[in-house]
Amino acid sequence: MFCSKCGAALAADAAFCQSCGTSAGRVGVVGATPGVVSPHAGVGAIAYATNVTYAGFWLRFVAFLIDTLILGFATIALCIPLFFILGGDAILETLIRRGGGRLEPAEVAAFLGPLLVLACIAIVVKWLYFAYLESGERQATWGKQALGIYVTDLTGNRISFGQASGRYFAKIITGLIPLLIGYIMAGFTDRRQALHDMIASCLVLRR
Repeated sequence: MFCSKCGAALAADAAFCQSCGTSAGRVGVVGATPGVVSPHAGVGAIAYATNVTYAGFWLRFVAFLIDTLILGFATIALCIPLFFILGGDAILETLIRRGGGRLEPAEVAAFLGPLLVLACIAIVVKWLYFAYLESGERQATWGKQALGIYVTDLTGNRISFGQASGRYFAKIITGLIPLLIGYIMAGFTDRRQALHDMIASCLVLRR
């Protein structure tokens, strides 16, 4: 099976060409109405009667801002109580009593311990938020859902939790590129892929 536009070989379950994005020209759900397809119907059930619509940079940026606000509130609500449970308030009381004087090394270690634990918890919460939701039924975080965009693999199918995790951690590499070029790539690449999308073999589409 080959692409009618660029001639590239297509996988048996491909909904569109991985090279140029042209539709494979078939409907993958038996009995489905041509041209009417659920964009989050599950693994192997996504098909496109016309060319796909990629989500551009600004749409993804606004979704990112929404996700950042959601995660910010969730992290604060979780970490503040944990900070006191882990004993972080004890060092604050010591600072108040001393009037901000010099701390002993043991006190510094006691203060940094809870902070490191909270930082690790925040990283895990953020990873699970992105990986679980983007590999879930709706294939999108709450920010992406609000903007009507979702994540797929290169054949238009739902990604696994492992692939979603790889996409999330690939953002570390994207962030290392100067001037945020790794993210801005989503505004000018052919399939509107940021660097982490390319690394994880993912696409971000509009519903």
